[in-house]
Amino acid sequence: MHHGPRTVVLDGGRIVGFDDAAVEVVDLGDVTLMPGLVDAHTHLVFEPGGDTVGDMTSLPREDLLERMRRHAVKALRAGITTVRDLGDRDYLAVDLRESTSGLLPEILAAGPPITTPGGHCWFLGGEVPADSDALIDAVAERLARGVDVVKVMATGGGITAGSSPHQSQYDLDQLSAIVDAAHSVGLPVTAHAHGGDGIRDAVRAGVDGIEHATFLTPDGATPDWGTIREIIVAGTYVGVTAGRLLGDDTPPTPPHVIKARAFLPQMLREGARVVCSSDAGIIAYKPHHCLPHGLPEFQRFSALSPSAVLTSVTRLAAESCGLGARKGRIAPGYDADLLAVSGNPTSDLTAVRSVSAVYRAGTPVDLS
Repeated sequence: MHHGPRTVVLDGGRIVGFDDAAVEVVDLGDVTLMPGLVDAHTHLVFEPGGDTVGDMTSLPREDLLERMRRHAVKALRAGITTVRDLGDRDYLAVDLRESTSGLLPEILAAGPPITTPGGHCWFLGGEVPADSDALIDAVAERLARGVDVVKVMATGGGITAGSSPHQSQYDLDQLSAIVDAAHSVGLPVTAHAHGGDGIRDAVRAGVDGIEHATFLTPDGATPDWGTIREIIVAGTYVGVTAGRLLGDDTPPTPPHVIKARAFLPQMLREGARVVCSSDAGIIAYKPHHCLPHGLPEFQRFSALSPSAVLTSVTRLAAESCGLGARKGRIAPGYDADLLAVSGNPTSDLTAVRSVSAVYRAGTPVDLS
């Protein structure tokens, strides 16, 4: 971190150096310049507060793609320069990633998440029976469609009727088949997992990331410290989807979520690699620009310093997405994805919401 005036030199979408007087200078004024935010868990296809199941089963591709573009632009204007879409319909995030229509965040796409028939997010079209051969074929399909990451629903989830978040959908052998098939062709795997058994099996199968990792039970949340220590030893990233808007009409944090966050500080003290993300789109108070709004609440849950929270949505988030060699830092050779904010977010995280300028690959973003 550098305090005081600083010139960052950009060339061709990359950062090439600092303090070079022989270049055209853009004076951003009295701002804090930081790397663009990385939202490692979002759903661009979901309309916050909308009819998710109805939309996914009825709306045309073109309508959904335009919606996703609108959501991506909203995220970019909030300083989120990279998004990892962990569940869409029809591989639309791949299409959007390849789009040349307007400036967008960098998009990593998972396509339809692998889930059991009628399982969590079945309406995205990724239903695969609990059969190792079928699961291997599902990975091959995703490779052929050009995904960046494979997403699997190891347990049920809260937005799917008839699905129980604490119950497993695939067992260890089936999750291992997915991971082995994906890793053999260079694709990472991240697993949605709430229940303790599903988290344990996903970690032992060798997934690269666990989304949520809440250790939910039928009536609360109880951490399994044996599994948590396996997560730490394996270096598995833990995605805590804490980003949300906080306002007078935001419902209070549910008791089971409070229980699921209570063990975060000890996880972090013991060395867990915890990323703050948003899960944007799944509910009304998680619009696609919500990540910076959730940082103070994530700090309260995690007991991290403001600087460590910022790391969790920049460098660490980039690393969890496989982009740590070119995103998440302001350094020569890194992408010129930059966020300028008024105030000092290392002492007040709400400053991240006071956006003065955003650059995506060296191009200034229209904030109007």
